[in-house]
Amino acid sequence: MSDSEVTPIRASEVAVGDVLPPFALPVTSTVIVAGAIASRDFMPAHHDSEYARGQGAPDMFMNILTTNGYVSRFVTDWAGPEAMVRKIAIRLGGPAIPGQPLRFSGEVLSADDEGDERLIQVSVRAANDLGDHATGTVLISLPQD
Repeated sequence: MSDSEVTPIRASEVAVGDVLPPFALPVTSTVIVAGAIASRDFMPAHHDSEYARGQGAPDMFMNILTTNGYVSRFVTDWAGPEAMVRKIAIRLGGPAIPGQPLRFSGEVLSADDEGDERLIQVSVRAANDLGDHATGTVLISLPQD
């Protein structure tokens, strides 16, 4: 998604079963290394393909902090700038490696009013040709409209 495509949702319009628009992340070596550097994760498997292969991985792979960031982006791109991420709970599966785009999908599991906010729980999945990279849930809040 680009910024011009983002249309904030209204809290009152969110319903259980709503499907989030898909997002495809082109995973490149640069994306992986930049995420590792930004999160100060200097584990060689996140920037050195030869090292990663020596550890049994198919190539260098994305770290969990970068995955968390993209999961958050996926949900907040849908929800808009007023969304507050309350909790991310994901489980890692197969690696996110260069040349294997991650395809994100999601669905609203619950939408409950609490005071002046609406708490929305979304299931998320990020997968590539190797299988599921990350699955789990994200809890966000939106102000009531």
